[in-house]
Amino acid sequence: MKGLLITLEGPDGAGKTSQLQNIAEILVEQGYTVITTREPGGTSVGTAIRNLLLNPEHGKMTDKAEVLLYAADRAQHVQELILPALSRGDAVVCDRYIDSTLAYQGYGRNLDLEFLERVNSIATGGLKPDLTLILDVPSEVGLGRIINGRLNGAGVDRIEGQALEFHQRVRAGYLAIAAKEPERCRIIDASGQIEQVRQAVALAVKDFLQVRVGTVWGKNNENQ
Repeated sequence: MKGLLITLEGPDGAGKTSQLQNIAEILVEQGYTVITTREPGGTSVGTAIRNLLLNPEHGKMTDKAEVLLYAADRAQHVQELILPALSRGDAVVCDRYIDSTLAYQGYGRNLDLEFLERVNSIATGGLKPDLTLILDVPSEVGLGRIINGRLNGAGVDRIEGQALEFHQRVRAGYLAIAAKEPERCRIIDASGQIEQVRQAVALAVKDFLQVRVGTVWGKNNENQ
């Protein structure tokens, strides 16, 4: 069985993390050993980098420093975790990957997209996802979810705390990426209830598996 790399993308507040287990369960049903992970922070090195990137105290971090820190996390992540898992035939489900750099640092920060693609290529060795699900939600809704969901008055992180216009550019970037690579990317409307999103994600993954590995779903579970 060939390994699979499935990535979850989307603006802040889209609810990606809550969908990881949903996808993992579908893949386990098909006999895959599944690893769920995230960027930044999928390794011990990445966790240290994540703390640097998201700490609101680091407001003076330059855009290029930010890009290179994300790339360092990704390079370690691919080499230490993702590639070994794929070589074993496992399925990796990752919360954020290469498209986050294009959306956040490219469209959000207005950095050159060709430069960012080169950085991504160096960090990953050219490894692209087999399937990318982009959970789409209006920026106002996503940021509202983040604020309302914080416990004990915890504040937003350095990226979440950017201006609304930044987050709107990020969302537009994701939609542009999906339009450019429709064979890889699927847009999921994440503005509804969690169960509605879960069903849409499940359907997209099952459609992919049917084409990719020939899975045939029974009539009783086609829309589960």
